[in-house]
Formats: sequence, C-alpha cells, structure tokens
Amino acid sequence: MEARLTEALPAGEGWQYEPKWDGFRALARRAGATIELVSKSGRPLGRYFPDVVEVLGGLQETQFTVDGELVIPVADRLSFAALQARLHPAASRVARLSREAPAQYILFDCLSRGGREMASAPLDDRRRALEGFHARAGDTRLILSPATRDRAIAVEWLARSGGSLDGVVAKRTDEAYRPGERAMIKVKQFRTADCVIGGYRTNAAGDVASLLLGLYDGEGRLDHVGFTAAFARTDRAALKTVLAPYAGGEGFTGGRPGGPSRWNGGVEKPWIPMRPGLVAEVIYDQVSGGRFRHGTKFHRWRPDKAPYQCDRSQLVSELGPDALGRLLRV
Repeated sequence: MEARLTEALPAGEGWQYEPKWDGFRALARRAGATIELVSKSGRPLGRYFPDVVEVLGGLQETQFTVDGELVIPVADRLSFAALQARLHPAASRVARLSREAPAQYILFDCLSRGGREMASAPLDDRRRALEGFHARAGDTRLILSPATRDRAIAVEWLARSGGSLDGVVAKRTDEAYRPGERAMIKVKQFRTADCVIGGYRTNAAGDVASLLLGLYDGEGRLDHVGFTAAFARTDRAALKTVLAPYAGGEGFTGGRPGGPSRWNGGVEKPWIPMRPGLVAEVIYDQVSGGRFRHGTKFHRWRPDKAPYQCDRSQLVSELGPDALGRLLRV
C-alpha cells in the first residue's frame, strides 16, 4: 500500500498518523523455516540484510507477514548511504557491513499473524495485532513505529523534529490494506538551504540545463552537494545573463561534480565552472552522504547572502529511530 502526496494532513475522525521513515520499504514474511524480505517492487532483499533475517528467524512466532522499513543507524543518524552499501554482490562484504552497522526493522503494519490473514481487516485490528507481535518479539532491532489519532500531535511531530523527520503518513482506521494503491496520505518534510552556484551544465541547445550547488566545508573548501534543474524554457535562456558576471572562476575547490562512476558508465559529465559569488536558496528533501539525495527546487536568489555563509551546518539529516522515537513520544 502506498501514499499520495498532499500539502496538509487530513482532519476529522477515523485517521491514524504515523512518522514517514526514510529507509528501504520491505515486507517481511515467515512461514516456518522460510523467511523472506521483499522490496516494494518485489525484489528479494534477504541476502543484503542477513542480520534482519536472523532476527526474524529467532522469533517465537513462525507464521507472519509484516510491513515496515529497513533502516541503519550510524551514530545517532539513519544512514541511507549505509543502506545502499548493503546492495553489493559480494556476500562477504554484506556480512562485514552487517557486523559493523547492524540494520533495524521498523514495523508499521501486520498483514497476517499465526495463520490468520489480516490484509482485509481494518487498520484498528491490524494495529492491535502488530502491537502484540512486537511485544512478543522482544528484540530491540524490531521497532514499533509510533502512531497517534490526534492530528495536533502529528503536526507537532513535524514542527518538533527540526526537519529530521521525512514526513507524516495518515491512514484510515476503518480501511483494509490495499496493496498497490495510493490509499494513504503523506505530508513530506521539506527544508531549504542557501547554496553557492559553483557551475552549471548546458543542454543540446546551449541553454542552462542545471545549476551546480556548493557548500563550504569547515576548512574553506567549496564542495559540490547537488543540483537544481526545474526551470521553464524561457527562464533557461535568461539564466545565462544572471550567470555571466561570475564566468571564468575555478568553481568547486573541494568535492567536484561530474567524475566518472559506475552510474554514468565511467564517462565524466562536462560542466562549466563559475567564480563563487552567486547564492541561491533551494528546497530539498533528504541528505545522504553529505549531499542532496535528489534534485532540489530553486526557490529564490539570495543577493543578501555572502558565499562564505553557505556552509554544511544548514543541512539536516534524519535522526536515528531511538532519538527520533523519544522526540515523537505520544
């Protein structure tokens, strides 16, 4: 079951609100000795998360299907980069990573338990079954996601999390689990950052295709941290006039864009460097490995902001489940 994005949480009776976690969505199934972890797309994940499979295999319950989120805490943060690193073909490396940074599984729905199919049951019943499943499990690596029926509390979660929560999901308490449908509602957490424009890329027509964003590290180096590219065709042509006064600079002096990697077939993507001086405020959703995980949305120019003021201290990463759970306690 998936969610559709809205700008505000629904109000009224019959809604349950839960945190929107930022990990790998996965169904966990056990039928006796057979244990499966399956992604949203149906991809098997068990070989990449043997630590979670081991936890599920050690439970007293031997017949269940639960829905949840795989996460990996590193220090007090959830590390999406650590999740991605698990998707490696070498079993020996996956085993080493599992020892160094064990994964956790955050539970938020129960589709079957003890031979009883529950997908067609209302959320009220599924939540009670999930709470019973979690209580009986007794393993700290299985985490019960918080839930509330009070919209004011859910709104406060977004406000109190300081941007470290990915969002909030709303579910109807009287509805069945509807796989493949956007039957939930989600409100995502968006943040802004002031970034230095360190360069740009052009399209086939020679217009500006994307602006390359930079933030200063603690030693005065400008690191490439992402891009913004959602410009109308008329705006792309006008951008060259805005960028022209900053032509001819070195661009990024720390981490640079466009290097060859397995993602671009080993071919470096060309870009045009600029003299740091132009600052833009962008809207982003998630940070991973010190970079914006997705493309950002251009918000406005910041002529009042000096480039040196644009550093990494602006970036907000998600808290780990323990710290965030304490923050969201209902």
